Amino acid sequence: MQQRKAGDVSYLVPSPPAPATGLKACLNQLQQHWRREENLAALWQAWPHIAGPQLAPHCQPLRLQGGRLVVGARHAQWLQALRYNKHRLLGALRGAGFSVKDLVLQQHQPGALPAFGSEEEAQVWAQHPSRVDVFGMAGCPSCGRPAPAGELQRWSRCSFCQRERMDNGVALGSPSDATTPAVQ
Repeated sequence: MQQRKAGDVSYLVPSPPAPATGLKACLNQLQQHWRREENLAALWQAWPHIAGPQLAPHCQPLRLQGGRLVVGARHAQWLQALRYNKHRLLGALRGAGFSVKDLVLQQHQPGALPAFGSEEEAQVWAQHPSRVDVFGMAGCPSCGRPAPAGELQRWSRCSFCQRERMDNGVALGSPSDATTPAVQ
């Protein structure tokens, strides 16, 4: 506000408006703000690259607060896949410049569940890495047990070995993970 005088009377008038900014400049400023503030919107934009083509369509970031990211998976099978890839996701998030300290994984269905026996349900199951009839069987390089080839391709080990790693804290991003090769 600015003050003006007319004779003995003083009055306030609004300041002149700021010059108009172009839409492209506004959008660029907003995008920079999202990245700088680690806003969830920036994470949504980068999510397909961070989670990868197999996981990204089946899960999404829900909340980012205080370095803690909550990620929701649409189906129990994909929640399991998220758990097995928690350490990889943390690494990818940090590599993309997000200072995420912890991941909380939960089941989250943004809309109505697909009908039992529906085409959508069939498509989700058809893509899951534990499918033996689609991906075949192979031997786990860690323990030699037979395992679905999709699991071995996704996690470089069978689900039993991966679960053991998770129980020992390795898959949770502990310091001992530095000596373990990264999962692709």
